[in-house]
Amino acid sequence: MKEQSPASWPVFLVDDDPSVLHATAAVLHSAGVARIESIDDSRKLLPALERQPASTILLDLFMPHVSGNELLPEIVRLYPQLPIIVMTAAQDVETAVLSMKEGAFDYLVKPVEESRLVASVRHALEVQSLRREMGVLKHYLLSDCLQHGEAFAGIVTNSRKMRALFQYIEAVAVSAEPVLISGETGAGKEMFAHALHKLSALPGPFVQVNVAGLDDTLFSDTLFGHRKGAFTGADENRAGLIAQASGGTLFLDEIGDLSMASQVKLLRLLQEHMYFPLGSDVARPSDARVVCATNHNLAQRMRQNQFRSDLFFRLSVHQVEVPPLRQHTEDLTLLLQHFLDEAAAAIRKPAPEPSNELITLLSNYHFPGNVRELRAMVFNAMALHRGGSVLAMDSFRQAIQKQQQLRADYPVAEPSDGLPIVIPGRFPTLDEVEEAMVAEALRRAKGNQGVAATLLGLSRPALNRRLARRVIQARS
Repeated sequence: MKEQSPASWPVFLVDDDPSVLHATAAVLHSAGVARIESIDDSRKLLPALERQPASTILLDLFMPHVSGNELLPEIVRLYPQLPIIVMTAAQDVETAVLSMKEGAFDYLVKPVEESRLVASVRHALEVQSLRREMGVLKHYLLSDCLQHGEAFAGIVTNSRKMRALFQYIEAVAVSAEPVLISGETGAGKEMFAHALHKLSALPGPFVQVNVAGLDDTLFSDTLFGHRKGAFTGADENRAGLIAQASGGTLFLDEIGDLSMASQVKLLRLLQEHMYFPLGSDVARPSDARVVCATNHNLAQRMRQNQFRSDLFFRLSVHQVEVPPLRQHTEDLTLLLQHFLDEAAAAIRKPAPEPSNELITLLSNYHFPGNVRELRAMVFNAMALHRGGSVLAMDSFRQAIQKQQQLRADYPVAEPSDGLPIVIPGRFPTLDEVEEAMVAEALRRAKGNQGVAATLLGLSRPALNRRLARRVIQARS
């Protein structure tokens, strides 16, 4: 049996009046609260909590058998983290103050305005979610362990930085709040989204869509669906991806490319948990958890008025920054071997051994395409491999040289480790710069001239000519 996610725990309604139970449940259902348990006999509440954890309780104070005044302190004692909203006809200040002293989260007077009821329940659910996350994070900080490491089985790593991300994702997986996953292309953002969904234990599916390139109409139709006749060609009703992701996770990839008009609609969905299919004026509730990913710097796009700040803060309740491969190079050898085994199995060849020279070469490469680029390199090398126990390096050198030529033709701003050329007092000559670059390449290549030549974008003979010239100049 699949473990139930805390995000899917129901809201308990406790009242002896069936009409109040029915009306309150209808209001909460229409506001997107999917699971509600109605209890018309107060004696049943504590046994029900033993069988099924609750996310929030709405409790009437004046009921036969056991009153809410008696139940309130008992629930607070047994479940101190559980928000209890008192909802009663008593309007006197003394009763309200006493309830809050006993530990009530909020106090509502019947008849309750719908907006006030929905706002109170949503606030309670958010607080409950944050309490759970803080508890889990505290546990991880103290124990430095993973409870469900199998959820990350597809992510090959020994990096402490990556492990810290795994612990954070385990902590926030129980939340119903949005998650924003950022990182460079090929860093593995989608794999983190899948792991997050597995850990959430949500009963619904994982539904994914790449929103880059979708205009506003196509975005609305894809997510919200449409009614028959909504536009030319809409011959029948169609449910959108939000409906398909009900009870699960909706993963929006490349969210940084979303148009401004579509950003407004997504913001409304996150704020109200409601949406309108195209051609319909009847709002529908959404209980899908929204997870987004982007390779853009959203702070920069906000400054350029290309991304709404209010949407950013809604999406980034929980943020996961997936590091590029160059920031966890301790995983390089592990990933290289993993992809070699995977590629060898795919083409039914024995996996050759990577040479130390190849590992040195790759360790000094910046990998703009990250893990995805490394995988492509390995699969290409395996396809070209013609036997032997050691993997040939030619295809790797060619791929790196092509990337270096591309960067030279179309320079882009990228993070750099820097080149330690320190010549104080004057601007260096070209000969001095060349000498420093050759020396640095040899240092990084651990003296291997073949690797150094590749790092410099030179052929081996060209590097030899430069080294010979340096020797001649030193002797003269």
